[in-house]
Amino acid sequence: MIPIRISLDREIYEHADRVSRRQGVSLADFCRRTLREALAQYPSDKPWMAYVGGLEGSTDDSSTVDAVVYGRDAR
Repeated sequence: MIPIRISLDREIYEHADRVSRRQGVSLADFCRRTLREALAQYPSDKPWMAYVGGLEGSTDDSSTVDAVVYGRDAR
């Protein structure tokens, strides 16, 4: 992780501190989670990352790629 330093208005700081305590996480973790959620709505320089972990199937599905794509068994 890269440490950063930011300044917040007192009201925002106190509100974020209360919410993080209710969630049982540190203020730093709450800020990281909130920032990650906010950034999710913006395209990244790696748009394909939005699909990582989003596919379904069995763990051995990739072993059939050669058979499906090339018509031969993988060896």
